Amino acid sequence: MSLSFRKCRKPILITLLLCLTLLAGTGIGYFTNHVWSEDGKFRSFTRKIFQEEGGLYDAFGAVRAHVKKVHGTPADCLLSGNPAGAGISEVQKRLLELLSEGKNDRQIAAEMGITPSTVRNHRFKLREKEKQAKIFLALMRALEQKTKEGIMDTDQGRLEEVHPAAAMVDDRYGITRQEREKALKTYMNADGSLKQIPAREKKKIIILREIMKRFEPGREYTEKEVNRILKEIYAEDFPSIRRALIEYGFMDRTDDCSAYRAAGILPDGGND
Repeated sequence: MSLSFRKCRKPILITLLLCLTLLAGTGIGYFTNHVWSEDGKFRSFTRKIFQEEGGLYDAFGAVRAHVKKVHGTPADCLLSGNPAGAGISEVQKRLLELLSEGKNDRQIAAEMGITPSTVRNHRFKLREKEKQAKIFLALMRALEQKTKEGIMDTDQGRLEEVHPAAAMVDDRYGITRQEREKALKTYMNADGSLKQIPAREKKKIIILREIMKRFEPGREYTEKEVNRILKEIYAEDFPSIRRALIEYGFMDRTDDCSAYRAAGILPDGGND
């Protein structure tokens, strides 16, 4: 086998030999890269090769292929969320879902009950929204660099992040750390139980978020388990707390109410 020399863009390494050996019948082998390092020594780096869906990958590639096969693409994940979080309507979300499936304008029009020209109008509006979003993002980054402060930093403290699955984001979520601490002191006992359900929406959101710390992210709970946890917090009216957690997007549940899952938990300290 003749050796081929290729200068890398980074002068640290010069590739001398690329060797791929597959073990017969198994689809698994080793990928070896021989290089000169910066200190003038000859080194070899070996990676194991994995077979996934008929393709050959290193460990990172195999993980990416597995995630795409089992969990879908990033587009699938983003489209499965609340459209309000992306600033799009339900109609726009549906159109994007059909586009992600590879359908053309005529097929999309037939499925959505609209004309192809309307589909083209939607495409144009979404493209304009994309351009505006890029400009806005660049503006906010430039503003933060100039002022050395983020848009969330106010005279009354830093505004907290909105929980991921919030059903409707509005000024009720404009909560500072000081407001949170004051509400918790007013409505929660030292043992974590609730004195009373706040009437004001903003304070209710603060309390519901605090209650969600009792639930583990990703774990499924039966309604009985949810009720047991909520009874420890507010036995007087735990069903109202449970309904509020669903209403405000802190929890998801199946249609038959057989399973509940935490949907709106932010990591502790993520907003300080």
